[in-house]
Amino acid sequence: MRLTKFVLASVAIASLGLQPITASAQAPAAGRADYILDYDAINHPVTARKGMVVSQSEIASQVGADILRQGGNAVDAAVATGLALAVTLPRAGNLGGGGFMLVYVASEKKTLAIDYYGQAPAATDASLLAGPGGKLDTAKRYSHKAIATPGTIKGLYEVHRQYGRLPWRRLVEPAVKLAADGLIMTDDMTYGLEVYRDGLLADGPSARALYKRDRSVYQPGERLKQPDLAWSLRQIRDGGADAFYRGELGRRVVAGVQAGGGVLTEQDLADYQIRIQEPLWCTYRGTPVAYMPPPAAGVLLCELMNIVERFPMADYGQNSVQSLHLTAEAMKLVFADRSRFMGGFPQYQPPVGGLSSKAYAAERAKLIDPKTAMDQRVSPGDPLLYESRDTTHYSVADAEGNVVSNTFTLGSSFGAHVMAPGTGFFLNDAMANFAWGGSELANAPEPGKRVISTITPIIAFKDDRPWVVSGTPGGTRIISAMAQLLSNLVDHKLNIAEATQRPRIFQAASDTPVEFEPGFPVDMLKLMEARGHKTRPSLTMGSTQSILIEGGVFNGAADSRRPDAAAVAVDR
Repeated sequence: MRLTKFVLASVAIASLGLQPITASAQAPAAGRADYILDYDAINHPVTARKGMVVSQSEIASQVGADILRQGGNAVDAAVATGLALAVTLPRAGNLGGGGFMLVYVASEKKTLAIDYYGQAPAATDASLLAGPGGKLDTAKRYSHKAIATPGTIKGLYEVHRQYGRLPWRRLVEPAVKLAADGLIMTDDMTYGLEVYRDGLLADGPSARALYKRDRSVYQPGERLKQPDLAWSLRQIRDGGADAFYRGELGRRVVAGVQAGGGVLTEQDLADYQIRIQEPLWCTYRGTPVAYMPPPAAGVLLCELMNIVERFPMADYGQNSVQSLHLTAEAMKLVFADRSRFMGGFPQYQPPVGGLSSKAYAAERAKLIDPKTAMDQRVSPGDPLLYESRDTTHYSVADAEGNVVSNTFTLGSSFGAHVMAPGTGFFLNDAMANFAWGGSELANAPEPGKRVISTITPIIAFKDDRPWVVSGTPGGTRIISAMAQLLSNLVDHKLNIAEATQRPRIFQAASDTPVEFEPGFPVDMLKLMEARGHKTRPSLTMGSTQSILIEGGVFNGAADSRRPDAAAVAVDR
């Protein structure tokens, strides 16, 4: 290998987190081939130089990548990916839910935070989802009563109207085709429909849309066609957001909701507006990070990173007992604050400035004993403990420097488990995230109130340009999953794939134990118990879909915690 080629190869593979052959690594003498290539990472990202789409569905990622290849920008690709997910991932991708999106517009050097989350209908009252004792009634949760005014279609349409490039119709058409022509079922699609079979079959439109006539589940390799969903997507393709918020599609939704006892009205749809605002800006060890403001949970992730920053995590080592102890203790403090301070917009505004300040984090950090777990205290009731882990996130980056970090959800897996007849898509159960009959007045249900969420997409910057684009589903575990991803990148210098795949923990501000993902040795749980923690093994936490941009190379990491996730590269 000539020196010039060697230098170029070294630069290229450095972006992958690989170890190039050097003199110290004993590069081969001329004419010899008996040597071993050295790699310093177990997991490696997908790489590209023209763009990247990473989502929980390989089909949806491919749809977004195709839009980039057709000359679309990151916003165009994000819209097409989101609409495709409504077809390929009906338990979380959606037309009937809402979400939060961060967008970096390269030509304006501007970052936007777009809130298109669910909003309480005007007829909301304290009894809507209440059961005996005033607490949340699970039967009402999975019904037409739990449906907040959806924001997904308005959010995608408006961000495209302001910052997209390709015609709207071209972005919707791939989803129309997927719904009309049908999907080849994967094992994960079949698994999801099997797990929720009884609940979904109880709703006639859901049963007709996703199950066979004999009420059995489509098997892997079989084709699932969704003609009602194709009709809905054609309405959106031809009529834009008005088809939903002022047109026939919206009228079908409202009629179905009201027939099922819900309170959503055509006026609620017509009055719905997205919010475009400045992100919440914080730094972690000098790295600027854009977070979603309330009612999303960016302020809580910022607080958690500020507390963790008070400790030398790099010295402790990645996933060492000391780093896990400090992370768990910091989580306790943040979750206690969340229970007290977070509430729905616009009726309640949490103290964002204080929660996100370095000085406040320094005071909170003083409560942490580096060697011993603090006393477990039972916190007030927490409605978001019931939030689904089946939200979904996707990240998009284009060759012009634009990026999109988008997390959207139906609330629970498959939302309220109901569809309006003739529409083919699930409606959300976001109203369950209010504090029904609880002591949390800030999060009490009120007409027109935005639902609070643990969702927190991020864009981290380096040299004033996007460096990391990421987010995750996971309910309450979103905050801790994102904190551990950031620490893995900044503190421990892992590549994006390694940072994604390392096992995670979760700790709430209560007397519940620290939860450990599969992948931790039993000895680690015992070491944490010796410091006063209660522990228990857990299922997987989150599903970060991430892009790291460095040296002109896009490094994509699809989280293997979700079987069909994929990073799709664009190189032409």
